Amino acid sequence: MNVLVIGSGGREHAFGWKISKSKIPNKLFFAPGNAGTENLGINLDIDISNFKQLENSIVRNNINLVLVGPEVPLVFGISDFIHSNKKLEKINVIGPEKFGAMLEGSKSFAKEFMERHNIPTAPYKKFRLKNLNDGLDYLESISPPYVLKANGLAAGKGVLIINELEKAKNSLVEMLKNKKFGSASKEVVIEGFLDGIELSCFVLTDGDSFITLPYAKDYKRIGEGDSGLNTGGMGAISPVPFNDKDFKNKIENKIIKPTIKGLKKDNIDYLGFIFIGLINVKGEPFVIEYNVRMGDPETQVVLPRIKNDFLEILLATANNKLSEIKLDVSPNYAVTIVSVSGGYPESYEKGLDVLGDIDQELVFQAGTLKKNNKIVTNGGRVFSSTALGSSIKIALSKAYKNLKKIKFKGMYFRKDIGFDL
Repeated sequence: MNVLVIGSGGREHAFGWKISKSKIPNKLFFAPGNAGTENLGINLDIDISNFKQLENSIVRNNINLVLVGPEVPLVFGISDFIHSNKKLEKINVIGPEKFGAMLEGSKSFAKEFMERHNIPTAPYKKFRLKNLNDGLDYLESISPPYVLKANGLAAGKGVLIINELEKAKNSLVEMLKNKKFGSASKEVVIEGFLDGIELSCFVLTDGDSFITLPYAKDYKRIGEGDSGLNTGGMGAISPVPFNDKDFKNKIENKIIKPTIKGLKKDNIDYLGFIFIGLINVKGEPFVIEYNVRMGDPETQVVLPRIKNDFLEILLATANNKLSEIKLDVSPNYAVTIVSVSGGYPESYEKGLDVLGDIDQELVFQAGTLKKNNKIVTNGGRVFSSTALGSSIKIALSKAYKNLKKIKFKGMYFRKDIGFDL
């Protein structure tokens, strides 16, 4: 079986690593992949937003299954393109079509979906440039902190949480009038602030049945103590200690099941992953956001805890047989620590030589590239070091030890992942 993994991050490296362990014979391809995925299969040098180029690669390499990692191709309709293409109609795709991908592609679409299906979330209002003054008045009518979200995709950086009213007003003007996040902030959602502790829920559905994958908690801020700018993610831990049986039952009954039922009720033919960003507010779960794919770096702690053959799970999903899967999860803790380029999430240097023990099994590569037979940096997030242990402390100790075997100029990582647990 030939499997194509779309994407180039640590998530996609982790997908490839897990699929490579399947008892089902498989050949792996990555588009475009990174220096780490090159050790697991064949990297295809193609632009994943160029669907015609993608079609040619799928045909030429006899691909049977496409697993889509990042959100952008899904929101742009990669699944629709494959399903409607006569040359590709027998190809299985793990990832929702464009309509379902709107759950991540549009914050207002997601909020309206939750409102329609009585799924607990923060109160909100949406604004465009034409009613900017209404937005400014609305900010005056609510209490801080003020939460402003660009409606469209903004690479994880389109959410602002602001304590001062004037700063919130200025930010709304910057987003709507000055296009702070480009077309993503043509519409801005202002929502109520939820005070609690966050966690990530991952669901895989074939459109009828679903399985809930291991929960995780990620750390988004660049600085220790959760300070500084938002990033794509600086580390993650699974399982989440405060997520006990009672809280999981609340999540399943108040959020997961209504989400799956809501998709069917709205005639959204959804096959793939649903990432539900949650917050525990005084023992009650609320949805912060939906994503229509697995998270990064959470995938790097979720997959190592799953004992099942991952390719079997993906094929069961594609063939509407997910109800036959019984998930087997390790009780061990998994942690991952992300190392980033100096200056990230703002400007940073690329092309820096990477030294040390790069090919450790649970060190997943992201912003890397092989150039003249050397590994060099090629992005903001460069590596994530994952480890398992019977406690968070043991797992963290291993992950940090392995990460310290790798070096590149300006390399930075948080030393306090799990501090709040």
